[in-house]
Amino acid sequence: MAYGHKTEYRLRSRAQVVLHAARGRSNARIARETGLHLDTVRCWRGRFAERGLGGLRDRERYGRPPSFTALQAAQVKALACRLPAETGVPLSRWSCPELAREVVARAIAGSLSASTVRRWLADDALKPWQHRSWIFITDPDFRTRAERVLDLYARTWQGKALDVDEYVISADEKTSIQARCRCHPTLAPGQARAMRVNHTYGRGGAVAYLAAYDVHAAKVFGRTEPRTGIDPFMALVAQVMSVEPYASAKRVFWIVDNGSSHRGKKAADRLTAAFPNAVMVHTPVHASWLNEVEIYFSVVQRKVVSPNDFTDLTEVGDRLRAFEDRYNATAQPFQWKFTTSDLDDLLARIDRHTTDHQEESSAGPAT
Repeated sequence: MAYGHKTEYRLRSRAQVVLHAARGRSNARIARETGLHLDTVRCWRGRFAERGLGGLRDRERYGRPPSFTALQAAQVKALACRLPAETGVPLSRWSCPELAREVVARAIAGSLSASTVRRWLADDALKPWQHRSWIFITDPDFRTRAERVLDLYARTWQGKALDVDEYVISADEKTSIQARCRCHPTLAPGQARAMRVNHTYGRGGAVAYLAAYDVHAAKVFGRTEPRTGIDPFMALVAQVMSVEPYASAKRVFWIVDNGSSHRGKKAADRLTAAFPNAVMVHTPVHASWLNEVEIYFSVVQRKVVSPNDFTDLTEVGDRLRAFEDRYNATAQPFQWKFTTSDLDDLLARIDRHTTDHQEESSAGPAT
């Protein structure tokens, strides 16, 4: 223990005290040779004499008695799991200082710090100051429409595998990409310094970016237009369907959302009339997250658009087209993992949530 390389330093020092004592040396001499205080030498020498090797270990330390009970901590967590409006507090969401203040006001505890509240909430990973938004399903044909889209991603249509000359295109519009010319030049990053973008800017107009993404080939076709609408969307369709292999393909499935440019049966008939081998497939209402082109748009937002610093709309268009070429040169298909089985699980959870909510509403307050 005194000379082991893996022994803790404090245990090594205590073992050396014992070995010096075994050689018949006095406490004063041991203190000089080990660099310890005389009282420290006397303490560990006495403990070893009483308890042997076990006496060289630290005794259990109980520390200060807890200031709060487990019940008080549970009451604070329960309060954090309720909306402030339900408790009569004019807040949209809780923060740790506000929770501490409310706990004192409710006489749950005489005094409580925000750091203590934060520590209690961290035990159960509670973060009432955060929120996530969601949209409830309103489309009565949600499962049918979503299943068709997911089947196409898996190269299946109406229970049959797609042929090699059948393709799946995901298309949409990214509206209002602004040309914001910063009043001062953007500064490049440096050592221990992030890139700096001036807050004030001059407006240079806005442009719409339309893109069609080949789901299985990871190829993007894009164009910029002054605004969205039927004509710009059909121009995008013509841009894709006029080149091979789509022009001579057996079928080309166009997955789109329910935007005004391609909504409903009229849009599907218009597409088929212009290109007989094109089939329009709509995602469910409020389910654009099922459209893979949205993933590409998120890439464009992070890598091209933000931070927005363009002199004019021409520079915006040139940057987007250059990025398309760069993306198409190295892109791989997205690893889409949401399947029809996941869809069934999602719908089952929503049904359970709806049923439980309806039962709570029908039960009403107890009398």
